[in-house]
Amino acid sequence: MVLSKIRHRHLVSLIGYCYERSEMALVFEFMEKGTLRDHLYTPKEESGKSTSVSGLSWNRRLQLCIDAAKGLHYLHTGLGGSIIHRDVKSTNILLDVHYVAKVADFGISRLGPLEQSHVSTEVKGSFGYLDPEYFRCLQLTKKSDVHCFGVVLLEVLCARPAIDNSLPRQQVNLADWGMSCLMEGELHKIIDPFLVGKINSNSLSRYGETVEKCLKECGVDRPNMADVLWDLEYALQLQHTAVPEQSHEGSNTDVSNNLPLPGIRRLPSHSIAMSSEDEIGSDANIERSSTNPSEVFSQLRMEDAR
Repeated sequence: MVLSKIRHRHLVSLIGYCYERSEMALVFEFMEKGTLRDHLYTPKEESGKSTSVSGLSWNRRLQLCIDAAKGLHYLHTGLGGSIIHRDVKSTNILLDVHYVAKVADFGISRLGPLEQSHVSTEVKGSFGYLDPEYFRCLQLTKKSDVHCFGVVLLEVLCARPAIDNSLPRQQVNLADWGMSCLMEGELHKIIDPFLVGKINSNSLSRYGETVEKCLKECGVDRPNMADVLWDLEYALQLQHTAVPEQSHEGSNTDVSNNLPLPGIRRLPSHSIAMSSEDEIGSDANIERSSTNPSEVFSQLRMEDAR
């Protein structure tokens, strides 16, 4: 029911569901360009060694990060509630045909009560992204998503996985290595070779500050997603200009065609209705989804589909 109400331009939309003939499935919109990771590097298990494959410009990477930040901000503040994704990573950020990024895979997300600052729960997530505070205290907060997103920001900059055991010990964990380089003022030494000489120094500086804030040890010291979004948009602006940087006061093999599919039930249209209070303010330029689920769903031709 929660998923059926989520409609935002930067969140992958749920189209329908199946619970028939021992088949259980959720049908989401198709994202033609795959995952963000696909456009950054080839993982070790596929190539024998993690290698950068990205041809994405810095502008494009920043825009993809901004898109994902908008989606997470909506999860944290929209729907009159608070949804914590709990598994933010580069493989859960998908790109459509126009290279618009959308956050996906809410399989282990949690809906937190408004009156509570955290949700006590068993640890779930992906190694290399997990919030250390969440791991220690078993208290999940929206700042846990912020930490995971900080690791994604480093992935985007460095074009390497969060964990790479083929590297020297101090470089295995991307978050630890990235923070170490930030503390030593050497962030420029770890960026994707494709980007060398192509990033405005002010833009890189603001981006690095954003990463550093997201990866703070204590959740209370991390910014919320609105501030992260502001910083990323500013980093993009700095990339386009040569103006001095200013401070921000508020910043802290496909076999599917051969398988018989059971009936897919289309979600009722009233389930996606949203009140005006669910819309995010225009300050962050956050929009609800313009995706038309019926256009995507019409391509599924099967018995009992509706």
